[in-house]
Amino acid sequence: MQQMDNAENIVIVGAGLAGLATALGLHRKGVRSLVLESSPTLRASGFAFTTWKNAFRALDALGVGDKIRKQHLQVQALRVMSSSSGEIVQEQDLTVQGEGGAHEIRCVRRDLLLQALEEELPRGTIRYSSRIVSIEEDGDVKILNLADGDILRAKVLIGCDGINSVVAKWLGLAKPSDSGRSAARGFAHYPDGHGFEPKFTQFIGHGFRSGMLPCNETDIYWFFTWTPSENDKGVDESADKMKQFVLANLRSSKVPAEALAVVERSEMSDVLAAPLRFRSPLSLVTASISKGNVCVAGDALHPMTPDLGQGGCSALEDAVVLARCLGEAVLGEGGGTERERIQAGLSEYARIRRWRGVELVATSSAVGFIQQSESAIVSFLRDKLLSGVLARRLLKMAAYDCGAL
Repeated sequence: MQQMDNAENIVIVGAGLAGLATALGLHRKGVRSLVLESSPTLRASGFAFTTWKNAFRALDALGVGDKIRKQHLQVQALRVMSSSSGEIVQEQDLTVQGEGGAHEIRCVRRDLLLQALEEELPRGTIRYSSRIVSIEEDGDVKILNLADGDILRAKVLIGCDGINSVVAKWLGLAKPSDSGRSAARGFAHYPDGHGFEPKFTQFIGHGFRSGMLPCNETDIYWFFTWTPSENDKGVDESADKMKQFVLANLRSSKVPAEALAVVERSEMSDVLAAPLRFRSPLSLVTASISKGNVCVAGDALHPMTPDLGQGGCSALEDAVVLARCLGEAVLGEGGGTERERIQAGLSEYARIRRWRGVELVATSSAVGFIQQSESAIVSFLRDKLLSGVLARRLLKMAAYDCGAL
């Protein structure tokens, strides 16, 4: 592995999808990194995420794609239903060829993906219970002050520390905005098999957006997004209240009984709720995604609402592009001093990812507004005209190719 000097070569903050994938990408390039994780163990909040073709291209580049495929079912169809009428407003065959080749969509369990990434990293790459409280500078070296009193020196600092990123704040990125919506997510386990078809079913309109899809033969992931009102106060006080709130909304609409059964089956520990936030796409146009030897990736860069199912996927894209650009710089490709190469590499990463992030955040917000709206006009246009457009937009966003390492 290539070393720089006595300071840590590359420090990655956060052992989530973006952080571990970036570390693995660098490892594949022959470059060592240290990952700081604030928790004592790997965290897998959110249970699962929709993993589209663009994410599998990234996972293949990292060398773990086939391992994840073996653990998860391939989704065969996308079905969109109106929660107001109960009618199917759009159905898309996901086994046909798209503009970038055959579609590939799976609902991937976060814990299994994080484990797969961790297992490929050298022992000692991740340092747990290591939370950064402040960042200082000593020339080009960044001084990282940890909550436990330790101090680390980093020649390159990468923030993959989520929506409340300390590194993004240091870079001066705009504070994430509240979308005015919230989401509940759940997981239902069927030890003897759930028997559901491998379809991604969405329910839109009636003031909420919901959906469910199988991860494998025994696990079903579901989600529910809505716009909170005064009448909803207290529903997030406990998992039980949240579960009953979701069920009440689904029962008041024309959602199939089997969808209700999935939510009912979820254990209390398997239900989470959180407000949905995003970083303004306009702010990303001019944001300092990188500054010298510091940059951000994943939710630290482009937090978005979940309406495209691209949050985790885009984090994996970031990781491959960042590992490629930074790895080549560290290994001496491109000429110039090491400092100049690193700054140029991170600038190139920022250039490549800026407009992709802007497009994803803006599109996701627009899709969420249209799919969840209770407006009679929007509902009519959505159910009669826009559902096909939105479905095709989902697939178009998933056709992106981040390239090889």
